[in-house]
Amino acid sequence: MSQTKPAPTLSSELLLGIDIGTSGIRGVIVEKAPNTNPAPAPLASASVSMPFPHRQGPNSEQTADLWVQTLNQLFDALSETGYFPHVTRMALDATSSTVLLGSRQRQAWTQALMYDDKRATEAAERIRQLAPSDTAAHGASSTLAKVMWLEKHALNGRQPHEAVIFHQLDWVNAYLTGRCGITDENNALKLGYDPIHQAWPNWLNDLTGLPLPEVVPPGTPIGGILPDVASRYGFNPELTVYSGTTDSIAAFLASGASEIGDAVTSLGSTIALKLLSDKPVFAPEYGIYSHRLWNQWLVGGASNAGGAVLLKHFPLETLKTLIPRLQTDKPTGLDYYPLASPGERFPINDPTLAPQIDPRPDSDERFLQGLLEGLVEIEALGYARLHELGGPEAKRIFTTGGGIQNDAWMTLRQQRFDGEIIPMKNADAALGVTHLLQADDNKPHGD
Repeated sequence: MSQTKPAPTLSSELLLGIDIGTSGIRGVIVEKAPNTNPAPAPLASASVSMPFPHRQGPNSEQTADLWVQTLNQLFDALSETGYFPHVTRMALDATSSTVLLGSRQRQAWTQALMYDDKRATEAAERIRQLAPSDTAAHGASSTLAKVMWLEKHALNGRQPHEAVIFHQLDWVNAYLTGRCGITDENNALKLGYDPIHQAWPNWLNDLTGLPLPEVVPPGTPIGGILPDVASRYGFNPELTVYSGTTDSIAAFLASGASEIGDAVTSLGSTIALKLLSDKPVFAPEYGIYSHRLWNQWLVGGASNAGGAVLLKHFPLETLKTLIPRLQTDKPTGLDYYPLASPGERFPINDPTLAPQIDPRPDSDERFLQGLLEGLVEIEALGYARLHELGGPEAKRIFTTGGGIQNDAWMTLRQQRFDGEIIPMKNADAALGVTHLLQADDNKPHGD
């Protein structure tokens, strides 16, 4: 818990942003401000860890109720600050393409299939045959493929037309507001939503019999907080919950990136790249898709490589000891493609791609540096791919996520890229999602 400013006056209007990650949930409280660049400093923040998803082979899943339990622990921590009575707006972000099926009574009918679940290969083949090539719903790890798998294997006799598709964010928003069957444009993208026409395409009817959720732009009011949640934690009973976004887009919003050609690399468990563009780029054969962000586009993709592969080979304390000893001015030449498990989404889209981490040298320092060099090359290939397919060249690369604390990774990136590398040490997704709450009126979402 951190508190950086004195308690507000009764007239202050406060905003709460919450980031639901793979290993925990983080929340920040900020004052409503007319200018969000730079973002206002948090008045208070807290984070609560939760167990990693259960992973076995291509399967990666989690119990949805765990998210609510962890969120409640976060509320317990933040409520001690005394700010909750002044919070009038709340928005959340969560991992993209994490999904489950449930009921309108907010009962989970299935486990949640996580963003990196790759079991839905049969569904992915059907999507490949029937869906247009430019949809972001391609691939075994897409939301649509997972939903099709759940529809076929996990309904256990329940009627498909009675099911509700819940993205991770939708499930938590339903807990807060009681509203089911509503999602945001960014989370809907990998379910097959058409962001150009802002509608569900007709071809989806040939792939799933499940009702599709209502889709709204990020930052749209979706409902007031339920009275029992408000009273339990001391929230303002007039608090409104707004539609949020995905974790990587929230990180982009937090960075301060604002010009065409600005990019954000977020290194957490995985690497996500986002590039601000004046036009969309869709290249599912490379795992590239475009999110609408008001009148512009965020072009990018997310690799399965990232911090998780480092933690697979080294405990965190060992990493902290090894990183200062790396010789970043002497390339290892190991040419790794470091994945924690088989399967990649971007910049290579291959659900069977095997980790390339051989040979392993005797030196732990050299092995770790080879892994970091591999992560840098994946990032470089990602930005090169976005540019060659029609996106702008990355001129400034803002950097968020836990990776900015890895000095060796940051140094290797400075050596590799011509553009400016800008670490955002005070920016995080929980802070970024509050940008959706700052406007007095809904931001425009059409061209």
